[in-house]
Amino acid sequence: MKNQHSNHLLLLTLATLLISTSGTLGRFIDLPTPVIIWWRAFLGALFLFTYCWFKKVNLKIHSRKDFFTLLISSLFMGGHWLAYFYALKLSNVALGMLSMFTFPIITTFLEPLFTKTKLSVVHIGLGFLVLLGIYILSPDFDFENTHVKGILFGVLSALCYAIRNLLLKKLAARYDGTSLMMYQAVIVAVILVPVMFFYDTSNISTQFPYIILLGLVTTAIGHSLFVGSLKHFSVSTASIIGSTQPIFGIIIAFIFLNEMPSFNTFIGGSLILATVIIESVRSRNK
Repeated sequence: MKNQHSNHLLLLTLATLLISTSGTLGRFIDLPTPVIIWWRAFLGALFLFTYCWFKKVNLKIHSRKDFFTLLISSLFMGGHWLAYFYALKLSNVALGMLSMFTFPIITTFLEPLFTKTKLSVVHIGLGFLVLLGIYILSPDFDFENTHVKGILFGVLSALCYAIRNLLLKKLAARYDGTSLMMYQAVIVAVILVPVMFFYDTSNISTQFPYIILLGLVTTAIGHSLFVGSLKHFSVSTASIIGSTQPIFGIIIAFIFLNEMPSFNTFIGGSLILATVIIESVRSRNK
């Protein structure tokens, strides 16, 4: 039993590492954000369907209610991807990832609306700590500042991601995580088809290797492992265990993009990650 828990924890950490590559890829790929997300969803769906076909994964959706839940969660997934990549383009990998990583605390605030759990006083305190961290990330709150816009998009991305995870938690116990991620990628790709007719994609050939990495490594493998982990961890706990994602992302961005976070980013980011660690310890001791 202990070995099984360690294996699940290891897979969740691997999922976190793979998902964290999205920061550098999202910042590096030279294409309009909606086009990047369409290719991400399309290729992710293709890779995931190939895997499901090879492994003979059951793709049947058992009820209309489940399909509706899957559809709504997919819309939030698409919103999360779009807002997150806009955050990366407007600011940098550190600010984009750290502001998006408010989603574990947002999750703890929203979870009582989806389950029978109750909001605790500690969660309210942690919420204020996160707000302080966001303020330190960008003390000059000017809507004309692209970094401020990036942080706001990051928080919007976090909200969408938290809602998506909470909705998907209801399905994760009854469906294979890979099939759920495949359906989400398909739905996002279908919804975003019109953007391919309105944006310039002339340089797609030079960007395609990085698009493939985003579709395969980050989306197909990383997110499938994360969705699969929801069978073994609560949404809050899974979100919190993934607290190393911004750290991985910042290190990868430093290596490949030579982006060095500012002092404010370190302080504000440390506060945000501190809330994640505190809640992680609390969740483990319950």
